[in-house]
Amino acid sequence: MSDLSFDASIFWITLFTFILIISCFYFTLTFFQHLRNGEEREIKQSKQAAVICFALMLLLPVFYTLMVSR
Repeated sequence: MSDLSFDASIFWITLFTFILIISCFYFTLTFFQHLRNGEEREIKQSKQAAVICFALMLLLPVFYTLMVSR
C-alpha cells in the first residue's frame, strides 16, 4: 500500500512541476510583451511571477527527494 501512495505523490509532484514550467513560460512571455509596451508595473509583476515559478519548479523536486531519502 505504501508503494501506491509513493506513486501517487510522484504523480502530483510531477504534475505540479509541469504546471510551474508552463506558468514560468507564460509569465516570461508576458514580461516581454509588457517590456515592449513600456508598462512598468506589469513588467515588475510578471518578472517576479516568472522568477517565483522558476524557483519553485527547481526546488520542489529537490525538497521532495530530500524528504523521501530520509
